[in-house]
Amino acid sequence: MIHVAVAAVIDNGRVLISQRKEGTHLEGYWEFPGGKLEPGESIESGLRRELREELAIEPLSYRPLIKVRHQYPEKSVLLDVWKVDAYSGVAASVEGQAIEWRVIDELVPLSFPPADVPVITALSLPACHLITGKFTDLADFESRLGESLNNGIEIVQCRITHDWLQQNSLSLALDVMNVSKLLCRQHDADLLFNVPDELGLHVTEGRHFNSRQLQQMDTRPDLKLVSASCHSRQELELAQAKGVDYAFLSPVQKTQSHPDAQPLGWDGFSDIIDGINMPVYALGGVSGNDVETAWLAGAQGVAAIGAFWGS
Repeated sequence: MIHVAVAAVIDNGRVLISQRKEGTHLEGYWEFPGGKLEPGESIESGLRRELREELAIEPLSYRPLIKVRHQYPEKSVLLDVWKVDAYSGVAASVEGQAIEWRVIDELVPLSFPPADVPVITALSLPACHLITGKFTDLADFESRLGESLNNGIEIVQCRITHDWLQQNSLSLALDVMNVSKLLCRQHDADLLFNVPDELGLHVTEGRHFNSRQLQQMDTRPDLKLVSASCHSRQELELAQAKGVDYAFLSPVQKTQSHPDAQPLGWDGFSDIIDGINMPVYALGGVSGNDVETAWLAGAQGVAAIGAFWGS
């Protein structure tokens, strides 16, 4: 397997991409700049070298984003992708390749090699993911969600459980969904619904599936984003096979809601997601303070209720 150091260089919401030259593998496709590591070379040394050689820049602030393993007919690659948030110098085409700055949300997956597609998803997802929690009434829900979004939350899973729906009216559930849509639209935040199947017909934004629903899902719904709850390597592989965009893996730490569940710990989390080619959020007993730890463990970031749900 060819180990490749890859850089997602970010500047004002845009990412730098380069076009594979004529006569090379997958010529004409756009990709994120980088190249294979030299024997004995560390990933960070390789990343800095490749950026100097290809773009004449020196990375100043960078961190792990995602690892992607892909089997092409002629070779296997491991893309070790790092997000570069700051650099010195002016990006230029040193080796004659075409380069462009593109808005992340406007990247076209079909113009990239298959191995690069999960990188686009990872770039589009933030580090902190809200899962909505308890509320007393519609006004309380609106207030809490509004506060969370005002505090910088960029992606929301609106969670309506089967038990909650048994105790409340369908009209209230629909009102909660509509308020979620309105507030997320106003704050330009992504929205997914984690709802019982009877409410699934009302979902047009994104959908989250629990492990039972994931087992029953035949094909990926035609929605902007689809996510899934997973608790094992087997469930992560199933989610990946069914085309889920990203997943939650839990519990990382002990939680009050599931005190008897055996936590994975950060090492266990990292071991389980190794080789999974999609972004995975760490869930369970985590908060915004754990984001950097999550990145080092290979996670997209952290997902939580209590840590992000408005008071």
